[in-house]
This record gives sequence, C-alpha cells and structure tokens, in this order.
Amino acid sequence: MDAPDKNPSLLAGQTAHPTTESAVASAAAPELIGLVTHEDVDRARDRWEVARARWTGRSKKFGGVRLLWLLVGPGVLVFLGENDAPSMLSYSADGSRYGVGFFIPFVVLTFIMGFIVQEMTVRLGAVTHRGHAELIFDRFGKFWGFFAMGDLIFGNFLTLVTEFIGVRAGLGFFGVRPSIAVGGALVIVVAAITTGRYWTWERITLSLAIFNGLFIPAAILARPDWHAVGHAMLTWTPFPGGSRYEILLLILATVGATVTPWMLFFQQSAVVDKGMQPRDINAGRFDTLLGALLASAFAIAAILATVPLFHHGINAADFQAAQFAEALEPLIGHTGAALFALGIFEAGIVAAIAISTSSAYAFGEVMQTGHSLNRPLREAWPFYLTLFGSACAAAALVLIPHFPLEFVVLTVNVIAVLAMPPALAFLLLLVNDPEVMGEHVNGFWANVAGVIVTVLLIIAGLGFGLATVFPRLLGG
Repeated sequence: MDAPDKNPSLLAGQTAHPTTESAVASAAAPELIGLVTHEDVDRARDRWEVARARWTGRSKKFGGVRLLWLLVGPGVLVFLGENDAPSMLSYSADGSRYGVGFFIPFVVLTFIMGFIVQEMTVRLGAVTHRGHAELIFDRFGKFWGFFAMGDLIFGNFLTLVTEFIGVRAGLGFFGVRPSIAVGGALVIVVAAITTGRYWTWERITLSLAIFNGLFIPAAILARPDWHAVGHAMLTWTPFPGGSRYEILLLILATVGATVTPWMLFFQQSAVVDKGMQPRDINAGRFDTLLGALLASAFAIAAILATVPLFHHGINAADFQAAQFAEALEPLIGHTGAALFALGIFEAGIVAAIAISTSSAYAFGEVMQTGHSLNRPLREAWPFYLTLFGSACAAAALVLIPHFPLEFVVLTVNVIAVLAMPPALAFLLLLVNDPEVMGEHVNGFWANVAGVIVTVLLIIAGLGFGLATVFPRLLGG
C-alpha cells in the first residue's frame, strides 16, 4: 500500500521557499533516500508548482488564476466523463420523446445532486490521502472492501461496453468501419494512460473532454425555442404524458447519467493522485462546481439538439447514436448532425479513459498494490493490467454483431441508480467519522443534503423495482 506522504511538509508546499526544482530531491531526509518512489518525486514536483503559484500569486495580479489552473482537473473530468455516450444518448432520448418541458430542469436538479455527492469525495481525498475503495477496506474490513471493488468493477465494465458502442455508432455516421472505430479508440485510451505521469494524463484527458461542448453548436443549429426553454426552467412543466413505465425508466436513466458509483471512486482517487491537501479543498469545490456547470450545459444542449425529432413526431425508440444523427440531418443540417455524432464519439472516448482508470484505482487500493498514474508500468503492472484488460475486453464485446445499444444504454444507467445508495451510505459514514475527517467532518447542512440525495435515489430504485415486477401498476 502506498504511503500518502513520505515527506508531508514537502508535498504540501509548506517548507521554506526553494529556488530550484532540485530542492525537491535535496529536501528529502537522508534516511528516506532509497524509499522515495517515482510516484513521490512526480507528486512532489506537482506540489512544488502549486506552492510556487501560491507564493508568487500574492504579488501578481493573476496569480490566483494560475493556482486554480494547477488545481483544477478531477472535478471537471468526473462530470465531463459522466457525460458519456450512454448519458448523452439518454439526454437525447429525453429530448426526442418529450421535448423541452420536464427534463431540462430535471437534468439541472440531477447535477445539483451530483455536486453535493462529489464535494464530499473532494474533502475525503484531500484530508485522508486515501482512495475511496482503500478507505472502505481500512474502515469497514476486507469483506466490504472487496464487495465495493467487485461491485464497482462489474458496473464499470458494463458501462465501458456502452462507451465503445458510442464510439462505434458515432463514427458510423461518417462511414468508419466498426473495427477501425473501436480499435482506434482503444489506441487513444492506451496512449492516454501510459504517460507515466498523472499531470500529463489529466491534461490530455481534459483536452479531449472539452469537446463535449460540440453538443452546443448542434443545439444552436436545431433552432430551439428559447422562450419555451426559459419557461420550462422557471415553471418546470408538469410530468409528461405517455407510458408511466417508460417515463420512469427515462427518469432513472437520466439520474444514472449524472450520479453514479464510479464518480465517487474516480474523483477521490484522482484527488489523491494529484496530491491535493486540506488547504486545496476550496479549489477542489470550485473545480467540482465548474465541472457540474459545464456538464449540465452540455447535457441540456443534447436535449435541445434532438427536440426537432419530438416536434416532427419521429419515434426514436430504437435509435443508436448514428441513427440519431442520421434522423437529425434533414432537420438540423449535415453540420449539426456531424457535430452530434462527433460529440457521441468524444463522450465515449473520455469516459472510457476515466472509467477504466477508476476500476484500476479501486483494484490497486484494495489489493494493496501500486495504484498511481505517476508510477511506471514495471512498478504498478497490476494497476495498468486492470486498466488495459477492462478496456480491451469491453472493446472486443462491442464488435459482436447486432448489439442492442439503447437497451444496454438505459439498463446500465438504471443499474447505476440501483447501486448508488450503498455507495452513498459508505460515503456518508466516512465523511461523518471524526477519526477520518478531523475538523473537515460533514456539517449539519451537508448531511441534510446527502441524506436527501440518498433517500431520493432509494425511492427511485424502489420505484423501478416495483415497476419491473408489477408493470401493470404503471401501465408498463
């Protein structure tokens, strides 16, 4: 198991102001020479940059901007990573079947729920220097540690399958063969995760994630009725008509498109891998809020881009990503449809990188092996093997002919909703443990918000279970 801070004061940037990066190495105590790993050195260099930004920021006008630039990452990535292929297709299904009314403000509500949950993971990671799976293992024992890891890896694998389906379907709009689309995507995933440096991996993935914004120009080309959008946001149109079972399924899929277990594990482990400290918690909150705002804007754009299908009475029940784009082409033009298809492709790529990394983090933490992107392959091969293996296996399954995309997409999101309450229970127990959190333990209102989110997800899960067992109750 990796020690969180071999030299805590150095990694936190609390030593006297050094003049060169060589101070990172020279500051290590003689007795630690030989114990400091590649991971420690890389993380110390990152902390050195953060410390320098703090020192220089006090005397420079835009010093605070540079500090935020260095600390931003995990929060933006976790939300844009969750705007993955199945999530964007769920939002598209919302827009194409029910228009602007109910689902736009509902999506905003789900991202508020997501922020409440992810803010707690920021504090956990920054205070404890432990990943989520590792904390569960340490505080609740081996059984629950292995249960959390196994549950996460299974759910992540199913989600990874849908990411590569999104890649395949998105590029299918341009006539790219499935084997080339999926193979090329796998190469990008492998290239991103073999940099041997967390900072490099984070910036590469962030550069890819910003293309989630392709849904915004696609939405503009759909010429939305902005008055109707504003009215929906202010009044929240009543529950849409139609099959109550189908609506419940879409609501659950929409929640599962925003609040999922992998997000807890990923962001907390990324905060640790980035080397964030308690003094960085406010920056982590800003990072998380920024990610939630960007992701919600792009999610609403996906809904608006497909509203023309609703207005023209086109049934989108069996659409795949390319079929969505093909159906939209006569309504929003070739450029808009191409942007939509590229957005689905991007969403699949970024999520595949983030979700496979989440699985590897959890495996390494519970199995007590190296689990950092700052470690080279030879030092943490089980971590990288889990990462490579899950991505490769999911990509291979996607090449099976006649894979039922929308069924899998909706089912994966619903499974995520059903798996979320246990994950939230562990999270709430940990952030309320004074021995774990110290002065950063959850306050009253944080607990109220967390409990409300958990209760809402439990009700949603029970509702889906009842509707599945007794479909006649909801007209299913």
